[in-house]
Formats: sequence, structure tokens, C-alpha cells
Amino acid sequence: MPIFKKNPFGHILWIKKMLIRILGVISHGRYRSFNNLKIEGSEVLRNLPDTNVLFISNHQTYFADVAAMFHVFNASLKGRDDSIKNIGYIWNPKLNLYYIAAGETMRSGILPKIFAYTGSVSIDRTWRSAGENVNRQVKMSDISNISKALDDGWVITFPQGTTTPFKPIRRGTAHIINTYKPTVVPIVIDGFRRSFDKKGLMIKKRNVLQSMVIKEPLIIDYENDEISDIVTKIEYAIEQHPSFLKVLSTDDYAKQEEELNKQRKFWNI
Repeated sequence: MPIFKKNPFGHILWIKKMLIRILGVISHGRYRSFNNLKIEGSEVLRNLPDTNVLFISNHQTYFADVAAMFHVFNASLKGRDDSIKNIGYIWNPKLNLYYIAAGETMRSGILPKIFAYTGSVSIDRTWRSAGENVNRQVKMSDISNISKALDDGWVITFPQGTTTPFKPIRRGTAHIINTYKPTVVPIVIDGFRRSFDKKGLMIKKRNVLQSMVIKEPLIIDYENDEISDIVTKIEYAIEQHPSFLKVLSTDDYAKQEEELNKQRKFWNI
């Protein structure tokens, strides 16, 4: 790899690789020692194309969710089955892996700026800024950057745009799917909100079981599905449809699991 080879965003790849290695070593214990990460679906990742893949996931912290995905993706591509044991996988990480994040978050300090260099596609949110509700136009440069990232590799997005559970899916994600027709892979995470603070930097509680379920790609009929149809599919795929909230409101965990499985089977997720 030429020493000054860059990705489409002008990031020097050997610097990006070194940052991922360092941050990977630092963060590994958060998912293996202080807490445990249960993984399902590693084989799905190994069967995906190298570009134009969009991961959609629910969101629980600013940074810990993405860091866990970097670990799981790289471990899976190096042959680990539902495990991030033996951190050697981080030595040669996947460099065309990106994640969509709010620009104001990634510009909020030195550490977020370092995180941004590892793969952030920073966008300006159209509905919220500096803690206030806003209503502004989508920046075409943001859409262009998302397109660049998809053309180059894999992109992670959190279509609710917030760490608050069961908030509505932002239609912008459905428009991106409809326009660029990527392979859309749903991910459902849990436990991160209990184990980390909101930013995902500080460990709030130890011995928490975190989970990450990687599902088969969504089936989308681009000829007939409306934007609203895609939004509904996303809600069910990442288990953020209001019907899941009703199931999770009970303390009967056996009943929760039974009802969730019924929902998953019905919606083929």
C-alpha cells in the first residue's frame, strides 16, 4: 500500500489503519472483559459484496455501538464465528468501512475528531442541532458523501438518528436505500445503554450481557415499494416498530421472547 494512498474522503489509509488498531486494542476489553458481547450472524458478513452495503441498526450510545461493530465485522471477516476472541484480527482491518454520524458530534472535541478519521461520514442533521429542534434542507454534499462511501465499501447508519429507543425512522434512510439500492443488512443491538454512558466512552456498569444480531439482507421490491413501505420494513427489521414496545413492556421474559419470535417470523426477519 503506497504510504500516501487515500480513501475518497482524503484520509491517508495507513494513518486510518493505525488509529483503528490503537482504538481497537483499547476498546476490546469493553466487550470481552468488563462485559460480554453475544454475537449472532457472523456468517452473514462473510457473504456480502465488498461495496454498496448499508447496515441499519438501532442506536444506544454515540460511540460504543460503532466500536463494537468494527470489532465484530473485522473478526468475522477473519474467520471468527460469533466471537471477537484473539484480537489479532484488528492488525489488518477493513479500511472501506464507514459510519454515518452527526457532524456536530464528530466536531465536538479532540477524541471525536480522532474517531471521525477512522471512518465517519459526517452529516448535518435536518431536524436537530445543538440540542434544539430545527427544520432545514438536506445538504446535497451530505448525500454525495454517503454515495461516495457506498461506492467505496460498507456504511453503517442508525436510521432513527437518536439513541432514544422507538423513535420514528428518518425517511432520509429510506430515500438513500431507494436511490442507491444497496444491500441492506439489519442489525439489532442491546445492552450497550446499560453498560455505557450516553456517549459510550465511560463504563457505567460491569458484567452486562451486550448483544448484536446481524440479520440476513432485507428483501426490497424497488419497483413497487414506496418510501413508507421501506420505512416500515426498517422499523420491523431493527425491532423498533411500536408493536415491539408493547411486547417489551412486560416483565415476563419468556413471553417477551415468544412474542418477539412471532413478530420476526411473520415479518421474515
